[in-house]
Amino acid sequence: MSNNNSAIVSKVWSFCNTLRDDGVGYGDYLEQLTYLLFLKMADEYTKPPYNRKLPIPAAYTWESLVDLKGAELEAHYTIMLRELGKEKGILGQIFTKSQNKIQDPAKLSKIIAMINNEQWLMMGVKDKGDIYEGLLEKNAEDTKSGAGQYFTPRALIKAMVECVNPQPMKTIADPACGTGGFFLAAYDYLVEHHQLDREQRQFLKYNTFFGNEIVASTRRLALMNLFLHNIGDIDSDNFISPADALIADTGIRYDYVLANPPFGKKSSQTFTNAEGEQEKEDLTYNRQDFWATTSNKQLNFLQHIRSILKTTGMAAVVLPDNVLFEGGAGETVRKRLLDTTDVHTILRLPTGIFYAQGVKANVVFFDNKPSSKDPWTKEIWVYDYRTNVHHTLKKNPLKLEDLRDFITLYNPENRHKRTETYNSETNPEGRWRKFSYDEIIARDKTSLDITWLKDKSLADLDNLPDPDVLAEDIIENLEAGLESFRTILVALEK
Repeated sequence: MSNNNSAIVSKVWSFCNTLRDDGVGYGDYLEQLTYLLFLKMADEYTKPPYNRKLPIPAAYTWESLVDLKGAELEAHYTIMLRELGKEKGILGQIFTKSQNKIQDPAKLSKIIAMINNEQWLMMGVKDKGDIYEGLLEKNAEDTKSGAGQYFTPRALIKAMVECVNPQPMKTIADPACGTGGFFLAAYDYLVEHHQLDREQRQFLKYNTFFGNEIVASTRRLALMNLFLHNIGDIDSDNFISPADALIADTGIRYDYVLANPPFGKKSSQTFTNAEGEQEKEDLTYNRQDFWATTSNKQLNFLQHIRSILKTTGMAAVVLPDNVLFEGGAGETVRKRLLDTTDVHTILRLPTGIFYAQGVKANVVFFDNKPSSKDPWTKEIWVYDYRTNVHHTLKKNPLKLEDLRDFITLYNPENRHKRTETYNSETNPEGRWRKFSYDEIIARDKTSLDITWLKDKSLADLDNLPDPDVLAEDIIENLEAGLESFRTILVALEK
């Protein structure tokens, strides 16, 4: 990053810290920055050498803001946000349900001046993206806001993309796209690994990515994040739908699905009862293309992802442990998935890598297939990167290098050529092991929650992890236990 752009990053961060003193969190600051950056870049597009005509009403352009001060600025900005939210396309989506969260007009004026002093279109795509991604990550770290559930560790995303090895002129979907992390990683991978011609570049920019995000504030961050990374355009169609992806099958099929569906087992909807009080009820989706009707959110997402894949499509999905071992609907879904797709790889993830506490998760890789009388899954390769692995968000965060061994053994260039590292006699601590379809089917409830390594901390008291790592593990387990008790309590109350 150039010195000039580093200085801009410092300015952006300094304003963020100043506003936090006034009670404006990272999320609120990010939203305001999104509105203002979008308008400033739109203004730059209307001038030489671009000279574009954009669908922003003349009364609410960037220039209508820059000379205003005090109460007049605050009033105009508030009206502007409301009116732009009524527009169509990406413009309307960026400003949907937008509100002014900066109550001090003087500080709002300073942010406008900071943005106005820079030519954002002249700045490198990577630098603009780095500024925004940095803010998104800081926002995810703010546990009180709950934004962490929309932020998947970027190292994990990059590893998943590298394994799937997406190709040009193919479509990529994420039915719960959060702030767009999978799309950005796939975009970078395609640009870095292929010499794209003009047609391929256009397809990558406008026709590759399709997502859903039901939370308006998160969807606007995703749209801006993609726009700053050169995906889509100010006046292009909106490729992130506000609709609940699970409601219905749109009939559209994709080449790849990369996703980390939201944590929490139950899908629910809020309603007002006869006494006027807000209540929640479990939400089930009655879809003919689903194998099982359930209120388990992740099982529904897994079924939906299989449905929207082309018969040649490939998926990599982050799923919690319960999806791998739960009976009832879980067992039904696993058996049907093994039969109708090639479930070829499972990566067991360590704890301490997600911003949401108490998460024990895995990445499941599977390829969709046409209908067949014989099961498509022949063998499943499991890489255990959980047992005897300790990560924490601050002291030892997950890095791409940590997953390099898995990526190499996965062999993205030809996953049919693989070699086990596990051997019961010569290497019982090998993390990479394959299991046949018959072995899997013979397991209780067709469980895919497979482990074979010994937990060294249980056997060797002299080899215990650091106290802070142990504390993190205890918190993770307590959070997971509490979530299970809440589920039982809800069931008992019914």
